[in-house]
Amino acid sequence: MAVLLLGEVNNGELSVDATAKAVTAAKSLGDVTVLCAGASAAAAGEAAAKIDGVAKVLVAEDASLSHRLAEPTAALIVSLAGDYSHIVAPATTDAKNVMPRVAALLDVMVISDVSGVVDADTFERPIYAGNAIQTVKSKDSKKVITFRTSTFDAAGEGGSAAVETVSVSDAPSLSSWIEDKVAESDRPELTSAKIVVSGGRGVGSEEDFKVIEALADKLGAAVGASRAAVDSGFAPNDWQVGQTGKVVAPELYIAAGISGAIQHLAGMKDSKIIVAINKDEEAPIFQVADFGLVADLFDAVPELTSKL
Repeated sequence: MAVLLLGEVNNGELSVDATAKAVTAAKSLGDVTVLCAGASAAAAGEAAAKIDGVAKVLVAEDASLSHRLAEPTAALIVSLAGDYSHIVAPATTDAKNVMPRVAALLDVMVISDVSGVVDADTFERPIYAGNAIQTVKSKDSKKVITFRTSTFDAAGEGGSAAVETVSVSDAPSLSSWIEDKVAESDRPELTSAKIVVSGGRGVGSEEDFKVIEALADKLGAAVGASRAAVDSGFAPNDWQVGQTGKVVAPELYIAAGISGAIQHLAGMKDSKIIVAINKDEEAPIFQVADFGLVADLFDAVPELTSKL
């Protein structure tokens, strides 16, 4: 069996962390070929070739693949699909846009957010906000899968896969790029950060969220937020961690003023070490925390920041 893995390529660069974690999940299914696609993807292809466990790298460069449009990428994958039993990707925002289209074009199901591989036909995935694990067995001739990267370790470097350039067929003109509105930040990207500091409804206001940001900056961490904080306007939408936000699994997750609703826990409970700060000693967050501090976050967080 052979596996085609869509590498996560942004602005010509490979997201090594997400791609390497997907390689770990995919290599038990067969020889892994990584596809790097974009207006510029040669550098990404070279980076993918160094990931341990990658057998071959395909590089597709074309103007139609720029700006991360899903339809041309899906059409490209389908044109290459004939040689592969499994077509997979990390469960990133881009891949969640592309892979259902690939499945529809191939007339097969898509198995999303896979957290465990049982065998070539059988996979595990979380449901009910992570409170149950569903085992899915597919009889499709081709399996289309996205892997929840927070549950897999990244494959190391040391590979030396061959890199091959592939041609791009005519792209469907179903959509066109208008503009990108990108939030610029010097902080690490939330889903790949090793440390995340998150604030919840208890922070109280957008102005007071600077307390959370100050601690994050001291630690070189990404900033997260609960849905309650985002819905209240305290933090931007792209900071949201949870079932309807981003799923993270950093080395250290600090939750301040977050009660621990089940939807939030679904997005961060795989973190290696969880620290909770909340003045309500009955808050559900303490049930998953490795370290819990019952305190007012406006006393504890600035003091913690000053002592670091």
